[in-house]
Amino acid sequence: MIAFSGLTKAYGSRVAVRDLTLRVEPGEIYVLLGANGAGKTTALRCLAALLTPTRGTAVVAGHDVRTEPQLARAKLGFLSASMGLYERLSAREMLEYFAGLQGLSPGQTKERVDELIEVFDIAEFQNRYCGRLSTGQRQRVSIARAVIHDPPAIVMDEPTFGLDVLSGRTIYGFMHNARMRGCAVLFSTHQLDEVELLADRVGVLYDGRLLVEGTVEDLLEQTGQRSLARAFLKLVEGF
Repeated sequence: MIAFSGLTKAYGSRVAVRDLTLRVEPGEIYVLLGANGAGKTTALRCLAALLTPTRGTAVVAGHDVRTEPQLARAKLGFLSASMGLYERLSAREMLEYFAGLQGLSPGQTKERVDELIEVFDIAEFQNRYCGRLSTGQRQRVSIARAVIHDPPAIVMDEPTFGLDVLSGRTIYGFMHNARMRGCAVLFSTHQLDEVELLADRVGVLYDGRLLVEGTVEDLLEQTGQRSLARAFLKLVEGF
């Protein structure tokens, strides 16, 4: 459903992602774990066809992001680190607007917007301008906007960074439900508690390279550590 194949992204002499190869299957949550600057955001932006790989490629639901970027984007729900909401639209208007951009009919739009307002617990502030929402409320609207077209692949860059407990729980619940519905979910984080809570598999990025991947239990066994934090440190300390 989601696949990177030898993907490299360089900015002049600086290589942000190095020969990245991994797959995320339908019904799987895959977490990219790494410190700031590890290459997580660059890799995800290449997947969303926002950046062009220097070498290699990525595929979303069978569509190569280099040769079929529009078709790949149509199958992808992408949440960037920047929310970018229109501050003079209400939360509901925001979702309705993006539903129209995705080609949903008026009937489909109402049904889908109503569904996501319930899923993300937006009802209380659905008619409030986005510019007046809290960080957690804005993030819930942002994710709802990203998946308004019900894509089979979902990619999120630091989806819960700086959020309150309620907003975080709402987003966790959405990711679990997406997995149950057969979506391929890929997200990046450097928050280890999220990895232990959500990940079916983990990929550890360091200096643009995929050092290791597997379940949390695999990483603990490989490093001989009892906590993911210690396992992560042991994996990266030799590089």
